Amino acid sequence: MSTDQKAGAFWKRIVDYVNASHVLSGAVPREWSQCKQRWGRINEQVCKFVGCYEAAVREQASGQNENDVMKAAHDIFFNDLGIKFTLEHCWRELRFDQKWKSLGVPKEGPKEKSKEAAEVVAEEEGAEVRPPGVKACKAAKRKRQGYDEIHSMLAVKKEIQQQKVLERLLAKDPTHLSAKEITLIDKLISEMI
Repeated sequence: MSTDQKAGAFWKRIVDYVNASHVLSGAVPREWSQCKQRWGRINEQVCKFVGCYEAAVREQASGQNENDVMKAAHDIFFNDLGIKFTLEHCWRELRFDQKWKSLGVPKEGPKEKSKEAAEVVAEEEGAEVRPPGVKACKAAKRKRQGYDEIHSMLAVKKEIQQQKVLERLLAKDPTHLSAKEITLIDKLISEMI
């Protein structure tokens, strides 16, 4: 997501916020690199756990509750990565943010139809649209620049063609020019001026 600011300014705001926390009062102030490194760890593990949680929800059997699903998600995480997921408090805080929101629809019963599930997902997607990322914005900008370059090239090509037509007409004997050719010469000369 574009924040219209440089990375240094962004992480400086984060550091100021973290160091202003009453929880850290009296502690050594954190540096921006520490905050960035911690966020990288949290982001990586929470993203992986989101996938594990979604897999656990898909495998949820009848009669299983949220605690059973969480236990299954932790088991999947441990089996896949070989480490315990210790950032559940972070996941609980982030799970409803757009980046980590589940795209799957939890099962409601044995007779749920796929059409109904698709309608629910479409309604959820219509509620909040995620803005384009940095890469998508840059790609769109490059595409616009490409169109602008093509447009300017076509304008130059048209101008060159008009100059060639004018040169051909001016090279003819003026007594043999038709009224249409004389009008065209006047038009081309007025466009060049």
